[in-house]
Amino acid sequence: MKRNELGDLIAFLAVAEAKSFTRAAARLGTSQSSLSETVRRLEERLDVRLLTRTTRTVAPTDAGRQLVETLRPALDGIKDQLLRLNETRNRPAGRLRITSSKYAALTILGPAVSRLLALYPSIQVEIDVNSSFVDIVRDGYDAGVRLGENIDKDMIAVPLSGDMRMAVVGAPAYFVERPIPKTPQELAGHLCINRRMSDTGALRLWEFSQNNRTVNAPVQGQLTTNDDDLVIRSCLAGDGLAFMLEGSVRGHVDDGRLVRVLEDWCPPFPGFHLYYPSRRQSSAAFRLLLDALRGRL
Repeated sequence: MKRNELGDLIAFLAVAEAKSFTRAAARLGTSQSSLSETVRRLEERLDVRLLTRTTRTVAPTDAGRQLVETLRPALDGIKDQLLRLNETRNRPAGRLRITSSKYAALTILGPAVSRLLALYPSIQVEIDVNSSFVDIVRDGYDAGVRLGENIDKDMIAVPLSGDMRMAVVGAPAYFVERPIPKTPQELAGHLCINRRMSDTGALRLWEFSQNNRTVNAPVQGQLTTNDDDLVIRSCLAGDGLAFMLEGSVRGHVDDGRLVRVLEDWCPPFPGFHLYYPSRRQSSAAFRLLLDALRGRL
């Protein structure tokens, strides 16, 4: 096989898995037009159409899907072998791409990565802060950090924190003229700051549980945002009640800037986990990241 033929196959695989010339070009560090020409050249050489293109979508044909099923394990095997060869060097090296929610990146992933990079200067880490639940295999990530209840069963999941809880909070000034809610149903009479989820576009559910009884409280208010920091800032300003991860508002509650309510309606749930594909061959850099996250560095 000629060198450019392997490159053409890699280019096709990137487009087929990303289902987009734009995203694949960004990942490969090339232009969309160059990538399109590469795939066209490959199709002409093989005399078969590999991708179906419309103005909105790109998808592999039957022949394209068969080629993807052959290429992905073959290229994964090559990558794993190169990683093993890399590990024969004296110093661990390599580049890791991790996707994480913002809160986990700031409180768990970021501090661990700082320790890792200080000890191993040949390791590089890219952290993509994203509240959406991404396909780490399709999008080329080594791992992700999300809440345990949201992780697919076919992934290896490593606990990074203990159980977590949600918290309903409001500023003392907000409660001057409003009663403190005693049940989730009483939230209907309050201004609540809604959080829109970036991945689905839906509003975060205000879900509560007590004595095996689950309640999804319908809430309303004047402000809706997709940013947790803005939710907290607006809550501190007295604009309404917020429904946030307990850890993100604990400091404000402890210093009296926020008042917590409905605490007995907020049970624990599985905390943050690092997740990655079960078939992934771990590199030395990745294993060191695991050690850092477990507090062993």
